[in-house]
Amino acid sequence: MPPRRLDGPGTMPLPLRVMVRRGRMVRRVFGAYYRPPLPISFPRPRYADVIRVFLNMSLSSRRHFLKAAASAVGAVSLGGAVPAAASFRTAPQIMTRPRLSDDILGHGDFRYRVEADWSDLDPANTPVKNCHEMVMSRDGRLFMVTDEVRNNVIVFDKSGGLLGTWGTDYPGGHGLTLWDAGGEEFLFICDFDRGIIDKTTLDGRVLLTIEHPATVDAYDAGAPFKPTETAVGPNGDIYVADGYGSQYILQYSPAGEFIRKFGGAGDGDDQFATAHGVAVDARSGTPTLLCTSRAHNSFKRFTLDGEYLETIFLPGAYVCRAVPDGDHVYAGVCWSRLRYLNQTPDSGFVTILDRDNRVVSNPGGTAPVYHDEVLQLMVQAAPVFKHCHDVCVDDDKNLYVCQWNASGTYPVKLHRV
Repeated sequence: MPPRRLDGPGTMPLPLRVMVRRGRMVRRVFGAYYRPPLPISFPRPRYADVIRVFLNMSLSSRRHFLKAAASAVGAVSLGGAVPAAASFRTAPQIMTRPRLSDDILGHGDFRYRVEADWSDLDPANTPVKNCHEMVMSRDGRLFMVTDEVRNNVIVFDKSGGLLGTWGTDYPGGHGLTLWDAGGEEFLFICDFDRGIIDKTTLDGRVLLTIEHPATVDAYDAGAPFKPTETAVGPNGDIYVADGYGSQYILQYSPAGEFIRKFGGAGDGDDQFATAHGVAVDARSGTPTLLCTSRAHNSFKRFTLDGEYLETIFLPGAYVCRAVPDGDHVYAGVCWSRLRYLNQTPDSGFVTILDRDNRVVSNPGGTAPVYHDEVLQLMVQAAPVFKHCHDVCVDDDKNLYVCQWNASGTYPVKLHRV
């Protein structure tokens, strides 16, 4: 049968009723009216356009909207004012369907469509220099750190909308780690320019600062310290990757007391060339540390006490930090290589490893190939990304890709297909 029109006279069969009056939108949900606290400044839409917006919301966004509207029923009479206690500031924004590319990136079960313009924020109001890293809180908020001191931390929703900003003290804002301490969440921010790590609340209140290791006799006074990443162990110990400094991983107690350091610059199995990241990997059931040695194109695994275990080679991939999620590890590749092994400018892709640490997909890169169980060279296949610096994985296994040195652009979203 032909498709049913949604914009003809009398065609409003869905639970959502939309009426537009002088640029102001009033939604009717199951007989209840909800008036937004602020006027909506866009041209008068057709019924069908707004209904399609509702249908294109995620299920969680629909539930949130309906719950907010239903709550207003008991508190607000038709046309009445919303009491101060009733807030709709977190209700889903009206938005259009995501603009996805036709091309599919990735391989096997890990294939994606690209939403390059995921966030349409105004860079004049919410600027970025480099989108360094992103994490997701339990309630689905996306926290991103940038080295732009007008708003070092930008908080997004999953559609790219702005939820808030804070932070003006991190000119080298680089590493961002979220730690769930028994239901209470904290952030760890690395600033390689100032040479500090701050532990903060989700709204930016500083609780702890780790300074140059020379203050605890772990480094000589003149040794460089430019931290790039942190990880938090099961007992709350803090691991710091000095990726742009002296190439050590430093371990501290939850209170910031120095315990040990391991690694250092070099080409030995237990040494690093750009110790750019550190992450706790518990996929095997026994937590270990996955440490990045970016110029070696590898992750190096250590015990929580700093004993070397193994190297996972990723030839051709200048990987950033490892991001364990479920049975897999995701990572941004900041540079690819060309055929003759020279580093490619303005390149990069995402790489995904399975539980056995085999690469199963390279969105934006060549398909992973193993000969005699040895991974072959991986390179950029399509010029989609510039310097992938981090990957954040949401509940639906979509990816948010942060990029360094990419002309001040916001993250790219990859929609799982």
